[in-house]
Amino acid sequence: MMQWEKLLSLQKHGDSKPRKRKDQTEDRLDFEVDFDRIIFSAPFRLMQDKTQVIPLSKTDFVHTRLTHSLEVSVVGRSLGRLAGKSILQKHPHLIDLDYQIHDFGAIVAAACLAHDIGNPPFGHSGEKAIGEFFEFGKGKEFQSQLTPKQWQDLVKFEGNANGFSLLTTSRPGMEGGLRLTYATLGAFLKYPKESLPHKPTNQIEDKKFGVFQKDLEAFVSVTNALGLIKKDTPDWSFYRHPLVYLVEAADDICYTIIDFEDGINKGLISEDYALEYLIQLVKDRIDNEKYRMLPSKEDRMSYLRALAIGALIADAVHIFNENEKAILEGNFPVSLMAKSKYLAQMEDIIQISVPKIYQSDEVIQKELKGYQIIQHLLQYGVFASERNFEGKTTNFDRLFLKQIPEKYWKNINEPYHRLLGMAQFVSMLTDGKAVELYQLVKE
Repeated sequence: MMQWEKLLSLQKHGDSKPRKRKDQTEDRLDFEVDFDRIIFSAPFRLMQDKTQVIPLSKTDFVHTRLTHSLEVSVVGRSLGRLAGKSILQKHPHLIDLDYQIHDFGAIVAAACLAHDIGNPPFGHSGEKAIGEFFEFGKGKEFQSQLTPKQWQDLVKFEGNANGFSLLTTSRPGMEGGLRLTYATLGAFLKYPKESLPHKPTNQIEDKKFGVFQKDLEAFVSVTNALGLIKKDTPDWSFYRHPLVYLVEAADDICYTIIDFEDGINKGLISEDYALEYLIQLVKDRIDNEKYRMLPSKEDRMSYLRALAIGALIADAVHIFNENEKAILEGNFPVSLMAKSKYLAQMEDIIQISVPKIYQSDEVIQKELKGYQIIQHLLQYGVFASERNFEGKTTNFDRLFLKQIPEKYWKNINEPYHRLLGMAQFVSMLTDGKAVELYQLVKE
């Protein structure tokens, strides 16, 4: 069974000695420093120009990856604090170690803030576009140069693994990356496993993968320090850090309710129709007199959204508390919201969101354009990088490589690192920058 005193580790990558909660100053708690470092990081700022679901609009407010992450973080902080209150009651020795309710909120909030930080431009189709360049496109010719796990990292390029890489990769003057606490990194690791074997079980933590081969050293350091339970497999695969469930719940709550709201704001879903769906979710909490007095549909929508998020937060915390022992034992194979008493209502909302929002003409057109842009940029970048390594660059190669930071292509001897580096470069482009670079080289 996992132990909370390890799971709440304040250790950071590269530390020479342990950090104790009793040594922390309340005005600058390291879990809160994690949040600040993520907020001020370049990858986080770039999310202001990355699509959440609906393409960016200059006239209507819709969510970017950045605004979505901030909202998930707010929900996560509430989830963490509410769960933390129960955890401290069940495990009073943590109080003796000076852990407090807001510690749990700070850890979950920071992990939530970073949960999409590794996602490529153009939504989730960006991951598929990178992977398919290697699996089916011109990148396939490099397969023979890589190990099966290295190749899997590319053909199933994963934003979660890319995020862990961004948070932990050392750079000159930045040993240990952002130097986040292991507790926050553990709460971030939604899928604590390598890329192979692919989906070996029906457990939720095996659905995807969370670490590239190049980042295994940091991954093993984090998982060992936290005392995560290793699965009975020769590969690096672990059961989740318990706070991952709260991070995941915060994301599930926000995308279910707020993506739905974006669809309404864009006119993809009728407001009257949408209000009926939300009322079904909050009918036990709604103040009918107050609701009838609200003067506009916008006000009614905001009121129902707040009630819905509040109801789902309370339910998620209840499920977590009821199943805490099973979670600590690595014996909880589904998400918290899969056990929610509101599951049917959430599924109703998602079922209307899929055709109306996620598969709307506007979103599909964005994804098609994104595929074209990403695959062309990868083709230019990968082959320019390879010819540079071989000393055979063309003038176009040299000009194109000047558009790419040297850390992604210069003096890299291993083919895996060159290929992954170029994939990571493309993943860090914003929607706007990807379009700009594509237009520059295509015109």
